[in-house]
Amino acid sequence: MKLEKVLSIVLWVLLAVSAVLIVSMMTNISENEADPTMGAWINTTLTWSYILLGIGAVVAVVFALINTFTDKQAAKKGLMAVVFAGAVLAISYALASDAIPQFYGVDKFVEDGTLTNTVSKWIGTTLIATYVLLGLSVVAIATSAVTRVFK
Repeated sequence: MKLEKVLSIVLWVLLAVSAVLIVSMMTNISENEADPTMGAWINTTLTWSYILLGIGAVVAVVFALINTFTDKQAAKKGLMAVVFAGAVLAISYALASDAIPQFYGVDKFVEDGTLTNTVSKWIGTTLIATYVLLGLSVVAIATSAVTRVFK
C-alpha cells in the first residue's frame, strides 16, 4: 500500500509541474516572434515533454522486462514474437530489390544522395513486410470468423 501512495504522490507532482509549465508558457506567448521569453518558455516546455517521454519509455521497458523474466509463459510468447518479426523482416529483405525506381523527379533524389540502392532496398523491405503482415491479418480475421461459425 505504501508503494501506491508514493507513486500517487509522484504522479501528482509531475502533473503539477506540467500544469505550471503550460500555464507559464501560455501567459508568455506573444505575437512577436523575436521575443526571447516566449522562445525560452517553449523550449523549457518541450524539454519537459521530452523528459516525461523518456521516463515513460524507460518505465514501460523496465516493467515489460520484469514481467518477462518473472513469467516463463510471457517470456516464451515474447521470444516467439521477436522470432516471428525477425523472420518476416528477413523474408522481406530477401525479396526486396535494390533497384532505384524510375519516376518523374527521381534524378533529384539520386543526385543529392537521398535515394541510394541501400535506401531503395530498405524501402522495398518495409513495403513487402507491410504487405505480408496485412495478408496475415486478413487470414487471421477470416480464420477467426470461420472457426467461430463452426463452434
